[in-house]
Amino acid sequence: MTAPSEGAAVMVRDALGMLSAEAVTDADAVREVLPVARVLGPATLAYASADGFRPAVASSVTVEQLPGEHPDLRDLEKSAGEEDAGEAGLWEITSPAFVVRENGQVVAAAGYRCWPSRTAHISVLTAPGWRERGLARVTGSATTAHALAAGLLPQWRARVPASRRVAAALGFRELGVQLSIELA
Repeated sequence: MTAPSEGAAVMVRDALGMLSAEAVTDADAVREVLPVARVLGPATLAYASADGFRPAVASSVTVEQLPGEHPDLRDLEKSAGEEDAGEAGLWEITSPAFVVRENGQVVAAAGYRCWPSRTAHISVLTAPGWRERGLARVTGSATTAHALAAGLLPQWRARVPASRRVAAALGFRELGVQLSIELA
């Protein structure tokens, strides 16, 4: 658990201490014991090791690298919509972005943000008209390979079943659940 202040941490710890381990990731159960303004999740947390990683083969597409702040990534976020762009969090990446273009436009991208303890929190986004074509798997694979080569632990956070399937196809193992709340 992380909290913005010691006082908030004490309040949350005391309230969540009354819940079972399973209920701590149940938004409705948490709402019963805390004044919750907003909830994100729950989401699964999955991790890949060098031994378990199953890279995707990009036979029909070319993956290129862009700086994480490249304007073409902002265009992809706009085309995907606020909700999907917010879920992906591409604007937070600290790695290069690994992208696939169609007619000059970025239609899929992935990258990661370095977190504490050498964790690479992976972000993946595909434009709505380009989903279900393996592009998230290809860009996610390039990102995962980059993170592993840098000696980082790739982490994939997913709420959407399709994203969980992509992670599993790449060899990520689901090891935890995350629920984020904003207190009222």
